[in-house]
Amino acid sequence: MELIKNWTDALRYQPYDQWDKNYQQLLTETVNHSRWRQHYHIQPESGLLNDPNGFSYFNGQWHLFYQAYPMGPVHGVKSWYHVTSNNLVDWQSKGLALLPDMAYDSHGVYSGSGIVVDDELILTYTGNVRDQNWQRKSYQMLAAMNTQGEIIKAEEPLIPAPPKGYTHEFRDPQVFKYQDQYWLLIGAQTDELEGKVLAYSGDSLESLEFRGELRFADHSMGFMVECPNLVFIEETPVFLFCPQGLDKEITDYQNIYPNTYIVAENFDTDKLTLTQPTALKNLDEGFDVYATQAFNAPDGRALSVSWIGVPEIAYPSDHEGWAHCLSIVKELKLKNEKLYQTPVKEQAELRQEHTLLTGDLTSQPTTLMEETNNCYEMILEFPADSQGKLHVFADQKLTHSLVIDFDTKNGMIKMDRTNAGSPFAQEYGTTRSVSIEKNQPLTLQLFVDQSVCELFINEGQQVVTARLFPDEGADRLLIEGTGSYAGDFWRLRKMKND
Repeated sequence: MELIKNWTDALRYQPYDQWDKNYQQLLTETVNHSRWRQHYHIQPESGLLNDPNGFSYFNGQWHLFYQAYPMGPVHGVKSWYHVTSNNLVDWQSKGLALLPDMAYDSHGVYSGSGIVVDDELILTYTGNVRDQNWQRKSYQMLAAMNTQGEIIKAEEPLIPAPPKGYTHEFRDPQVFKYQDQYWLLIGAQTDELEGKVLAYSGDSLESLEFRGELRFADHSMGFMVECPNLVFIEETPVFLFCPQGLDKEITDYQNIYPNTYIVAENFDTDKLTLTQPTALKNLDEGFDVYATQAFNAPDGRALSVSWIGVPEIAYPSDHEGWAHCLSIVKELKLKNEKLYQTPVKEQAELRQEHTLLTGDLTSQPTTLMEETNNCYEMILEFPADSQGKLHVFADQKLTHSLVIDFDTKNGMIKMDRTNAGSPFAQEYGTTRSVSIEKNQPLTLQLFVDQSVCELFINEGQQVVTARLFPDEGADRLLIEGTGSYAGDFWRLRKMKND
């Protein structure tokens, strides 16, 4: 028996209970032997993980769901998988939570959000259905989880169809409460194939009424908008979303689809407008972030988590029966009207053996750490006159590594995964560049975990995220350049998941 390589629609949409148990065991064993499995990132036990959903705090715990197709690394009939945490870093598996088991979600439980109402966690999601001609129909659904963890789906849709003038590319509802009203934002597409965000509001979730299109930009959003998320940081609206087919003259991006954001002055509920919006910006300047979900937590923080993966791209781990992971949890902050993303403070709970780093950069690569096990956090600081390269996931001969090129004089950082292991997605480029302020000190905070790298620049002013698939033994860390450096290195423990 071998893993399936040629996926048909019939296989992708085959009910879970019709899969051979021996095949599922083979799949799990293959996944468990992957050298690219991670230690402290949320990843699928088997098959595919994509969008984070239902991120919330309920009944004394953090809850997070994600899109899952457990039978293979492809987009088959989706479910929601559930994990919980007491500290935002150790996530316990609760298994599949929402299954495609009713007429309104027969071809997939698609993305959505969570909101606490009274003593229940209300989950909103898109039910995906295909008719006999394989035409899509979308239904916006509700499910309620009680304090015992039991989930009951509503029997009828919350929103049974898109409004007139919009296609069934209508998904990813975000529900939140604002000024004593419940609001639902959802990604949509007009009959003219233009991407929009639609808004509903009401005194309760059951009484939501269509209000119209949310206005947040003067230019086209391409052919579809996915994963709209509106959060408030000190009452300032920050709007995250994923436009598909966006003109690159509006926002420069290299990924197939970007994950973007704007910061607005306020949310005018009468005019359905995010007033005085900033220019559209990339949420992450790297290769592999999409479908970020954020919410306003009861402790006052705005928290976010992202799918580290992008649609319509094949990844090397596909051959081992699994695909993708989620980012570490980040806190969103505003400083001088600019969005900063920082690892949540709880991330420090993973720190173990500590090494102090300090020295002068030289023209030849010098070793910072040997045998890192590719499971660490590092913070490095450079003065304003530094230039150099950091080699991550490096092999013994330095023929392969992820290269982080920094230049504080000219204000540039470049991440290059050209020679960082098994190649993929090369048609979208193997480098990403970020502009930083010239002639200023630089701080880099780096999280490495087997096959993922998350880089935070200048305390989260910019973030660069990359998947990569290194060869065996490529776990050295080297540096070269001119100037000096100082910092800290921590080996990180594995996530406690039981």
